[in-house]
Amino acid sequence: MSDSLKHRVQQLGFELPAPSQPIANYVNHVRSQNLLLISGQIPLLQGQPTLQGRLGESLTVEQGTQAAELAALALLAQLSVALDDDLSRLQRISQLGVFIAASADFQSHGIVANGASNLLVNALGEKGRHARTAVGVASLPAGVAVEVDAIFELKP
Repeated sequence: MSDSLKHRVQQLGFELPAPSQPIANYVNHVRSQNLLLISGQIPLLQGQPTLQGRLGESLTVEQGTQAAELAALALLAQLSVALDDDLSRLQRISQLGVFIAASADFQSHGIVANGASNLLVNALGEKGRHARTAVGVASLPAGVAVEVDAIFELKP
């Protein structure tokens, strides 16, 4: 497999989006020893928030899964920048957090979160297997349906 994240994503039929810039007082990523923490990423199309709404109300599970996939692509774009597109520096994803804007009675959080998890495993192979939290929330930035963040372990 190639050590270029951009190349791996292209092999899956996707393009990494341009990495988004912080919209408030935070940075896109922080490295602490062998950990890389990437701030929350939302689904974007052509640099604009997409798939806005709440699961169980205005959006279907399929749309939520697509939102999670797009947010994971944005996460990979940030990872590519942080690693200078060199996956040989990555040990693994340690933790993935998936936040889902959902109605109080929505119960398919895990299915929606699989949109992100599946993309990450497909792009990174075994390095992409991760622990995960998927939670429902009342709202997310820009009204999007999903936001993801992650902690990566880097090689020493």
